[in-house]
Amino acid sequence: MIEHLRDKGLGVGFACWVLGLSESAYYARKKRPESARRLRDEQLMPLIEQVHAESGGTCGVRRITRALRRKGVDVARCTVERLMGELGLEGVIRASTSQDYRAGAVGAPPAGPGRP
Repeated sequence: MIEHLRDKGLGVGFACWVLGLSESAYYARKKRPESARRLRDEQLMPLIEQVHAESGGTCGVRRITRALRRKGVDVARCTVERLMGELGLEGVIRASTSQDYRAGAVGAPPAGPGRP
């Protein structure tokens, strides 16, 4: 965000002040290498997108986790869930079938003793 504001002509000091950060924290964060988790996430994201695309966008977290494990990728379900959220991917949610038991409704049980 600070990079975006800096590109628009605002100074880093002003942007940090607005966001409530110190400039030293900004520069320290910028200089710090990416974490091992982030590096692993960047490796997994294309694999998750690939499996999701192969399924036609229907697979959810559990199926994608199983597919990755079958491919030899050791990954936790919660990791796949988090990364799918970051990527904006969702599995298809099956619609529940509604049951209408009003008398005369299609699929309703026949009327009998004690039933209207």
